[in-house]
Amino acid sequence: MQRRNFLITIAGAAGALLLGGCDRRRAGESAVAVAATGAATGRWDLSPAQWRQRLTPAQFRILREDGTEPPFSSPLDHETRSGIYHCAGCALPLYSSATQYDSGTGWPSFWKPLPHAIATRSDDSLWMTRTEVHCRRCKGHLGHVFKDGPPPTGLRYCMNGLALAFHPGEHA
Repeated sequence: MQRRNFLITIAGAAGALLLGGCDRRRAGESAVAVAATGAATGRWDLSPAQWRQRLTPAQFRILREDGTEPPFSSPLDHETRSGIYHCAGCALPLYSSATQYDSGTGWPSFWKPLPHAIATRSDDSLWMTRTEVHCRRCKGHLGHVFKDGPPPTGLRYCMNGLALAFHPGEHA
C-alpha cells in the first residue's frame, strides 16, 4: 500500500507542476522581498498591490512570484533587431541584443548580461539546483542561467520574455 501512495503522490506532484506552469513560491517569502516606492525616488520596495498596478497579471506571476512562461510563447525569442532588453518591472537595462542567440529552448537567451544589471541566487526548486537570475534593482525574477551556452562565456541566460521590455535601436 505504501508504494501505491508514493506513486499517487508523485503523479499528483507532476500534474501540479504541469498545470501550474512550474511556478514556485518560497515558504515565508512573499515572492521576492524587495524595496521600492517608484522610479522617482530610485527605491523599489513596492507592495504586492503596487506591483499589481504596474504589471500585467502574467508579468506579476513571473517577476514577483517566480513564475515561468510557456516555452515558445514569447515573440522576444525571435527578436532580431538591434537594441537593449530592459526589466519589465523597473526598466533597468539588462541585456544587449549583441549577446542574444537562439538556444532552441523557447525562451530569449543571452550569453552575457550588461554590467551590474543582474544578481543570482541558488534555486533548489523542482528537485534540482539551478541558478536563478533576477534584476539587480527591483529583484524581479527573470529566469535562470545554465552552463551550456556558447563562447565566449559558455553561459546561457534563459529569460522569460514577459520579464523583459525590448527597446529597439537603443545601445548600451
